Amino acid sequence: MAMGKRSWIAVAVIVGIAVLFAAGSIVAAGKAPDTIKMQNKAFEHKKGIVEFSHTKHMAEYAKKAPDLFKNACGECHHDDKGKPLSALKEVDPVKGCIECHKKPGEAPKGKDAPKLDKKAKMEYFVEALHENCRGCHKAYNKEFKTKAAPTTCAKCHQGAKDE
Repeated sequence: MAMGKRSWIAVAVIVGIAVLFAAGSIVAAGKAPDTIKMQNKAFEHKKGIVEFSHTKHMAEYAKKAPDLFKNACGECHHDDKGKPLSALKEVDPVKGCIECHKKPGEAPKGKDAPKLDKKAKMEYFVEALHENCRGCHKAYNKEFKTKAAPTTCAKCHQGAKDE
């Protein structure tokens, strides 16, 4: 069955739109987004989603506290051994946290929970994020004798109560 002229035009338009979206995705992948929602669909989040600002951290805080950002992007991004990816550039592709910290949610807690060493805890998505963020925030607060960098639930998670 032969396609009519209108059918060919419709196919060409659809293919053209698909190409534009694909090209836009490739270009967008070349620059880290300013704000990243620290959300993963692998599990149901129990607290509000944290929005991380690259600009605020890399432009503002890194200039104020260069000793805390010696590894640049590597302060947050690391390889499978935990070694900072210091040479990482904004245009480089990065893995999402859940790709390595594969266990959704937090490590089990409570008196009946198994005792986990640090490596085992870091397999959990939430534990890895909290270790990374809180560790840096505590160091920042200590260096500047302040409490400006949040270390409690409610300061980062919208609508959360501190535990």
